[in-house]
Amino acid sequence: MSLDTPDSPTQRCGVIAIVGAPNAGKSTLVNQLVGQKVAIVSPKAQTTRARLMGIAIEGDAQLILVDTPGIFTPERRLDRAMVAAAWEGTDGADLIALVVDGKGGTGSKVQQVIESLANRPERKILILNKVDIADKPRLLGHAAKLNEMLPFDETFFVSAQTGDGVPELKAALAKVMPASAWHFPEDQVSDATERMIAAEVTREQLYLQLHAELPYASAIETEKYSERPDGSVEIHQQILVARDTQRAIVLGKGGARIKEIGARARAELSRIMGVPVHLYLHVKVNPKWEEDRGLYREIGLDWVD
Repeated sequence: MSLDTPDSPTQRCGVIAIVGAPNAGKSTLVNQLVGQKVAIVSPKAQTTRARLMGIAIEGDAQLILVDTPGIFTPERRLDRAMVAAAWEGTDGADLIALVVDGKGGTGSKVQQVIESLANRPERKILILNKVDIADKPRLLGHAAKLNEMLPFDETFFVSAQTGDGVPELKAALAKVMPASAWHFPEDQVSDATERMIAAEVTREQLYLQLHAELPYASAIETEKYSERPDGSVEIHQQILVARDTQRAIVLGKGGARIKEIGARARAELSRIMGVPVHLYLHVKVNPKWEEDRGLYREIGLDWVD
């Protein structure tokens, strides 16, 4: 099936929900489509927690990309809130793009997502990601199997990491967006506030530097975000963990680890914001942080009973 539509009007604008199992590369793909970093990425599955919009321009089309948390079987309240956010991200979408790890294949998590998409009325496309590291014959086999489960309007093969195939995907998405005035200014690339971006950048560094040492029982809470008279930004954040042992991991020997997390997050934020950033990090133990309704609001999630 083809994504072709009639001749382009003056402007097009539409919402594309990016869904898939954890660690399929959804956030990396959104960043590639936007042309700059708007979503944090790490090797850890379920890095994305809340819905985040990336905004891309292609010719006369504005693409509103909803980067959703990976869909999986939830066990905790936080898990349930993340999965709820993923499905809510598809509400009102003009197109749903299922991203599948081309190396990982068609496991039970992918099948679970496909079953949930089966009866939805939206136009649906399949994006097989990580073609740079996946076996080509297996990729074609995955595509055939997935299209048997659910006939997609079109299938794309891309590498979100290298950008291979992304320009063709972006052009195809632009062609099928409905005729509409753009919803955002041309220079806006995300709906995230600077306060939210600051918390996400610190969380990214937490994951990148601690890897498997720190489980998902951690969150970033911004206590203060203000602009100084000289134009620089002052940010105070708490890293919330569930146990004293986790606090020790984050701090590191002699506080070395938290200093490195802060230094890298500060450099990244200065680059993103274009001004000097003064970042102050503290680690707080709160075994019940996942039961804090205010924190869910802070990180962009709805409370789920």
